[in-house]
Amino acid sequence: MEDDETVEPPADAVTPEPALGAEPAPPGAAPKKQSNALRSTLEWVGVIAAALIIALVLRATVVQTFYIPSPSMVPTLQKDDRILVNKLSYKLHAVHRGDIVVFTTPPNVDKSYKDLVKRVVALPGETVQGKDGKVYINGQPLAEPYLPATTTTQDFGPEVVPPGSYWVMGDNRSQSVDSRVFHAIKKSTIVGRAFIRIWPLNRIGLL
Repeated sequence: MEDDETVEPPADAVTPEPALGAEPAPPGAAPKKQSNALRSTLEWVGVIAAALIIALVLRATVVQTFYIPSPSMVPTLQKDDRILVNKLSYKLHAVHRGDIVVFTTPPNVDKSYKDLVKRVVALPGETVQGKDGKVYINGQPLAEPYLPATTTTQDFGPEVVPPGSYWVMGDNRSQSVDSRVFHAIKKSTIVGRAFIRIWPLNRIGLL
C-alpha cells in the first residue's frame, strides 16, 4: 500500500475572514451569553428598585393600608379587616359627616395604637349630644343608616365642636373609645379617609 500523501494547500489559499461586522473575541473573553444574563439581571434589579420607590412614594402621599385591631367599628369593620385609606381626600375636599377616617391617636389616650379609625359624626361649630339612646346634632336626632336598628348610644354632652375639629365615634357604640372620651379631634391629625375594605376577600367593598 502506498503511503498517504500530505495535501498541501494551494499557494493562493487564504484564511477566511470573519463575517462583515463580526469581530473575533479576544482570548479569554467571557461568552456573550453571560454578558446578556448580567444585563438582564441588572435590568430586573432596576425595575424592582423603581417599583419599591414608587410604592413608598404612594404610601407616603396617596394611599396606605391599615388593619383594624379592635371591634370598635363593628359591624361596618370587623377586627383584623384591612382597609385602604386615601391620604389626598381632604386636600381636595372638606371632611363630610359619615366619613370613616383614620387619625393620629390623641395624646390623652392609650398609645397601644399609633392611629385610630372612627366615623365623623359632628362638624365644626355643631352642638353634639347623646340622649335617649340617640345622637343629636343641634338638637335634631341624627339619622345613622350605617348602624343596626338596635344600636343605642350612652348619654353625653352637649358639647360644641371647636373650629377646625370633628366629633368622631365608633359604630360599635358600647365598645369604642372615641370623642366621648378624648373630645373632638383636630383636622390636622386626620391621616385620610378609609374608602375600601380589601381584606378578607369575601368582604371586599367600598366604605
